[in-house]
Amino acid sequence: MGAGGRMPVPSSSKKSETDALKRVPCEKPPFSLGDLKKAIPPHCFKRSIPRSFSYLITDIIIVSCFYYVATNYFSILPHPLSYLAWPLYWVCQGCVLTGVWVIAHECGHHAFSDYQWLDDTVGLIFHSFLLVPYFSWKYSHRRHHSNTGSLERDEVFVPKKKSAIKWYGKYLNNPVGRIVMLIVQFTLGWPLYLAFNVSGRPYDGFACHFFPNAPIYNDRERLQIYISDAGILAVCYGLYRYAAAQGMASMICFYGVPLLIVNGFLVLITYLQHTHPSLPHYDSSEWDWLRGAMATVDRDYGILNKVFHNITDTHVAHHLFSTMPHHNAMEATKAIKPILGDYYQFDGTPWYKAMYREAKECIYVEPDREGEKKGVYWYNNKL
Repeated sequence: MGAGGRMPVPSSSKKSETDALKRVPCEKPPFSLGDLKKAIPPHCFKRSIPRSFSYLITDIIIVSCFYYVATNYFSILPHPLSYLAWPLYWVCQGCVLTGVWVIAHECGHHAFSDYQWLDDTVGLIFHSFLLVPYFSWKYSHRRHHSNTGSLERDEVFVPKKKSAIKWYGKYLNNPVGRIVMLIVQFTLGWPLYLAFNVSGRPYDGFACHFFPNAPIYNDRERLQIYISDAGILAVCYGLYRYAAAQGMASMICFYGVPLLIVNGFLVLITYLQHTHPSLPHYDSSEWDWLRGAMATVDRDYGILNKVFHNITDTHVAHHLFSTMPHHNAMEATKAIKPILGDYYQFDGTPWYKAMYREAKECIYVEPDREGEKKGVYWYNNKL
């Protein structure tokens, strides 16, 4: 869906689950960012307005077709079929809208075109449509890319140390508790992060993506936070008018449930990209940008890799070169893997198995016990 023409991941990149759980190196690598960039064909860094819009327009057409079929034909289906049609619509529409979200995310990285104003216009429109405050998240996400893997300065899914685990944590460390936590995380995690910075780094003051004076932002960014809020309010007003005309149930069915699926996938994708037993985290005594950027993992979501514009299986390359267009990231990944060697991490475990495994294995981080690097932290689950 809107992702044709990309190079497939070669089968040799697929690791067994045992190999995928082996810790990646945490020492300073023998290569530089410049070495990695030289290995990538120069055309991979070139942005193309026609090509970028082709993916966006394809997604919009698919979303419109799903909406048209649902509005015109679901009401005439026999009741047993309608019970199947609606869940199918919700899942398919939610997946394609996640692809739209990814393209707007690319705009925030200035990877959509060579024109910042065009990237910001497209990103603002389509992130607002999905109730994401575009500029607010753009700036916090940029800081995530600047501080990935840092226990003190990373912005999202910052792991806790054992001493920070709440008293009730041990009562949730069981199958039922993990499933409940995953459900809460994937349904409420995204709005809670935007509104209250849940799972984000601690700040002094009210860290909210909708609050222009939040400590997340500097003075130069605050005006654009108002613009983000205006975009959200405009979409909310449009949804209000739609609900007033067509009914709240219609708005929930056609828009609300697919949006919940989008939000769930956003949290799932980000969680699995940055939570893995093999990945290190660093405190200020050890952290540097390159090792932090490599402390992420590519995953395999099957056909959804294409639907999500390969943000799932090219995330390592994305963190190293975030202004690279997504449609060139597969080729870039193939080019840098021989240089990255053991520093490159790919886990082909199905996402529905991986999310439970990570919830079980990755509860907190503790200093490296196997080496002398006390500033390197690894996941553990012994409470």
